[in-house]
Amino acid sequence: MTPRRLDWQAVRPKLRQIERFVAVLESYGPITAEELDADIRTALAIERALTLLVELAFAVNGHVAAARLGRSPDSYAESFALAAEVGVIDGDLAARLRPSAGMRNVLVHAYLEVDHDIVAGSIPGVIVDFTDYSRQVAAWFSSTS
Repeated sequence: MTPRRLDWQAVRPKLRQIERFVAVLESYGPITAEELDADIRTALAIERALTLLVELAFAVNGHVAAARLGRSPDSYAESFALAAEVGVIDGDLAARLRPSAGMRNVLVHAYLEVDHDIVAGSIPGVIVDFTDYSRQVAAWFSSTS
């Protein structure tokens, strides 16, 4: 793979979208599995936001890994490790975000019946972690420019 040039103009819109989907999750406030079970529209909106957060981060992580390491991640989970290897995010955040890749796979591929207890329970951490992700990525790009 030919390394690409880091391109803040390609990354910035993705970070804005991450912030937008975090705001969507925040707008629901505390939500329970029972509420998700009872309201399919809410469940689908939240599940879609969770999925898109991981996909957007994967795109950013892949961009940085290609530019700095000359390779692309083999999986959504690995993308967070590569982002930490480059220094875009810290290792602790990468470890916290890694399980979101598994949730994304369950939601997208319907490997299992979606457990709304897990979905509802993950939302507060997802909000914190993806807010931190966006902040760390923006700070890293600012320091490398």
